[in-house]
Amino acid sequence: MQMQSAAAFRPCSGRPLVSRKPSRRILSARPLRISAAAAAGTARYGALVVRGLGLGLVPVSPDRESKARQRQVACDATRDSAVKEAEGGGLVKTLQLGALFGLWYIFNIYFNIYNKQVLKVFPYPINITIVQFAVGTAVALFVWITGILKRPKISGAQLVAILPLAIVHTMGNLFTNMSLGKVAVSFTHTIKAMEPFFSVLLSAVFLGELPTVWVVLSLLPIVGGVALASLTEASFNWAGFWSAMASNVTFQSRNVLSKKLMVKKEESLDNINLFSIITVMSLFLLAPVAFFTEGIKITPTFLEASGLNVKQVLTRSVLAALCFHAYQQVSYMILARVSPVTHSVGNCVKRVVVIVTSVLFFRTPVSPINSLGTAVALAGVFLYSQLKRLKPKPKTG
Repeated sequence: MQMQSAAAFRPCSGRPLVSRKPSRRILSARPLRISAAAAAGTARYGALVVRGLGLGLVPVSPDRESKARQRQVACDATRDSAVKEAEGGGLVKTLQLGALFGLWYIFNIYFNIYNKQVLKVFPYPINITIVQFAVGTAVALFVWITGILKRPKISGAQLVAILPLAIVHTMGNLFTNMSLGKVAVSFTHTIKAMEPFFSVLLSAVFLGELPTVWVVLSLLPIVGGVALASLTEASFNWAGFWSAMASNVTFQSRNVLSKKLMVKKEESLDNINLFSIITVMSLFLLAPVAFFTEGIKITPTFLEASGLNVKQVLTRSVLAALCFHAYQQVSYMILARVSPVTHSVGNCVKRVVVIVTSVLFFRTPVSPINSLGTAVALAGVFLYSQLKRLKPKPKTG
């Protein structure tokens, strides 16, 4: 856009109408005599021809002046067109980014609604998580086979490096589903607002990144708000609370591991491909766990024997899985277009939207003190994201 703007304002090449180069002649003290022919020529061209005064005025013909004006008009039109094109391109990019944020929020809202509906009647979070990873794997294979996304070239050493990320990713999503099955959606997301606290803690312990005093102070309203909301939560139980806390720890551990391991990426291994590979690995990691713990129960036979609506449960499970994979992919697309701080602010707003919509949809009873605690915690998250934007000034000797 900057290059276009510079081109738009590049001056047009054209000869000046009037030459302003000063004459080198010395002013003469003699009286000036103008011949009759010179006077006639002056009247014909509409300009005074004065020689010897050092003013450098040159007669300009009407044809030359008209052509110069035409060139100037054409130049102005080209410049205005380039400016409008640059402004239009910026507007299109802004609209595209706004659409991505809208999709991010919508997919997340529907994921939480469908997921909660299924978990209320089918209390097997490992099976539900398996379905989500299976659908994500199917989507990844589809885009790779069809060529929509270039299939990544990955080595065995890279798979070994990605394995810890896949493990914590699997645990994080499993703990989130366990929490959603035990407590209200709004309460799970209120607890998950403590992610910045664990991010600061784990980064300090494992990466040696010490936070500033202001960042530490911004964590106080987050912790206090979550504590206040927990004390007044109608659906509170310890299993749901600790599952959400464990989800925070595992997801932030994934972020720390990403920095510590510094997975070497090839050209075809972008963030979306990396997420797809982690999803496939998570499916294979969780499948044996499901087999030896809950068993494979997300089958028409088991659902029918349990007296459940088979079509409804399976449809909502698949829809939740599609929304889960979609909002993760859109999140990476947004992150490629904006700064991490802007993405963090958007994530904070997304959590507010999810909490409000889930309360309205499920008619969750919320007390004024509970609302206050949630609001304080989310305000702390927003403050934290703003303070992370500030970088300490380098010390001068």
